[in-house]
Order: sequence, then C-alpha cells, then structure tokens
Amino acid sequence: MKLHADLSKRAVVDTAALDWVPSPAAGVERRMLDRDGDEVARATSIVRYAAGSNFPAHEHGGGEEFMVLEGVFSDEHGDCPAGTYVRNPVGSAHAPSTKDGCTIFVKLRQMDPDDQEFVRVDTNEGDWIAGGIEGLFRMPLHAYGDERVGLTKMDPGCTVPSHEHAGGQEILVLDGTLEDENGVYPKGTWLRLPAGSRHAPKSAEGCLLWVKHGHLI
Repeated sequence: MKLHADLSKRAVVDTAALDWVPSPAAGVERRMLDRDGDEVARATSIVRYAAGSNFPAHEHGGGEEFMVLEGVFSDEHGDCPAGTYVRNPVGSAHAPSTKDGCTIFVKLRQMDPDDQEFVRVDTNEGDWIAGGIEGLFRMPLHAYGDERVGLTKMDPGCTVPSHEHAGGQEILVLDGTLEDENGVYPKGTWLRLPAGSRHAPKSAEGCLLWVKHGHLI
C-alpha cells in the first residue's frame, strides 16, 4: 500500500475526516496518514484503542515514535497519560494496552537505528522556552543528527516570518488553528512539508503544535 508515500511531496490531511480502519488487533483502529508497505510498513497514523483493548507483544524493527492525544496508553514500562511523548528505538519491544481507552499519533519504521535512546516525556510538566519571536514558545522533546522534535505554542496573533525548511517539516495541530499562505489548518490537521519548502505560519486564535523537522532529507 502506498499513501502519501513520496516524501518529496507536500501532504495535508484533516485526520478528523478520515474513516477508522480496523487493525489486526480487536478494538484497535487506525486513521492512515502516510504509508509505504502493507501490515509491516513505514507509516504515520492516528491509532485508537477501545477500553480494555491491547495489542500483542511485538518488536519495532524500524523504531516507534508516538504522542498520546487522549486517554492513557499503557505497556510494561508504565502508564502514559495524554500529552506524553514516547520513542521506542529500533529493536525494542513492548505489549501495548489501555484500561479506559486512548488515542495516539504514531510513526513507525522511521527511526535511525543508531538512535537508541528511550524517551518518555510528560509534556504537561515540561518547560516552555521563548522562541525568539513574540508569542512563540517551544518545548524540545528529542534531537538526533539533523532531526529535531518538539512542541510549539503560538499565542493569538503570533506571526512567523517566511522561512525555509532545508530538511523538511512535519506538523500535527494539537489544539487551535494554524494558518499559512497555503491554507488554514484546524485541530487534527497533519502536514508534511518537503525538504526545501517555505512558509510563513501564523495563528489568529493561537495553537499548539507537535513539530518535527530535519528528517525528510
């Protein structure tokens, strides 16, 4: 299966408008954002676990990265409430489950095998750093090589000058509404901007973003 599989192409998806697709595990459904492969694939998805559901223990051949959007995600390493950012490196394994249900934004098989750091960050307790532009704040979550991952918060009326993403950028709008010269992106919108692209983001009402850049070279 190929879905937005060409990383050199811009992609914009309103995740709330997508149908839920059943996974091989009962009670686990997916909204597919990009995918290159069948059941074992390089993939970016929104995954919803019903209350009491679980996914069989499995190894991450290409690593796993996810953000808990709703509920509490659990595995043998502990509980991850909404707002938790997790990285499970290449070769790691776990058995996901949830007591009351949860929804996560997850990226599979997109990790450098040399990046072996396990990461778990509760962003609800993280510190915001001024971003150098009035009304812009950042919360770094992980960095390896050219890749940078973090949260970005834009206050109402914040405007960022046009700039280039030499290594590309990926955004999930977690709250509020993001805008640029190409469109308006409400909560739940996923964007992938290829290497060398430019834009001038702004937000009239303010927004909270999950942002990754430098990884699309």
